[in-house]
Amino acid sequence: MNDDGQIVVVKYGGNALAGATESDAMEQFALDVVQMHREGARPVVVHGGGPQISQLMQARGKQPEFRNGLRVTDAETIEIVRTALMGQVNPQLVAAINARGGSAAGLSGEEVIRAIARDAGLGFVGGVAAVDTTRLQDLLAQGLIPVVAPLGSNGSGQTYNINADTVAGALATALGAQRLVYLTDIEGLRRVVADASSLIRETSADELATMLAGGTIANGMIPKVQSCIDAVRSGVRTAHIIDGRIPHALRELLTNGPTGTVVQ
Repeated sequence: MNDDGQIVVVKYGGNALAGATESDAMEQFALDVVQMHREGARPVVVHGGGPQISQLMQARGKQPEFRNGLRVTDAETIEIVRTALMGQVNPQLVAAINARGGSAAGLSGEEVIRAIARDAGLGFVGGVAAVDTTRLQDLLAQGLIPVVAPLGSNGSGQTYNINADTVAGALATALGAQRLVYLTDIEGLRRVVADASSLIRETSADELATMLAGGTIANGMIPKVQSCIDAVRSGVRTAHIIDGRIPHALRELLTNGPTGTVVQ
């Protein structure tokens, strides 16, 4: 499929990608993103950082706590989150892309996302209230690859931790992206979770919404699937959930057509 000139938003999570080590996985991903850019697409990368955040919390004597898959984020934790994302993961990913011939620019989601608190019991965990695409469009116009950390600000200087899948979907919608791609640690969605033969190759936003309501989709897949639904319903042409454990899965998707599950 031709992605020439089109925006492709890709969610990167290192622990779901191919490679013997985290750095090897990041290198393969960086190569794919650079190749995508050279072939005319305009990639926007959104990254996670859960393991790095948890490691830094534990190093500082704090025990990570999760409720319904979301990290409880008090005032001390939000500073740790920002340090892990902007001091470690984001610059490493930018450096990996640049070392392989790309031109990446790292930025915090605080620069583009207005956040709203999700639940007082979770602390500074936010949802996306609005996206200002000005900064992202400027970077894309300069031929750069934006690499975005999943943070937001409430407009009064308070930083919020936002689910990276949700951020990717919101950016895809706001930018009018052609594609939204999630690299995961499964081969795609299944109609019956325990049955590999029930892999869904193609589906619609309406079918996914029915599966969500029926409880077929659970745990960490919920924000991915909900973001796919919202993005496609808002004009993104296709959303993809693909197996990032396959070497160069992103390149395979863009050169040989759909893999995993495609929502359209």
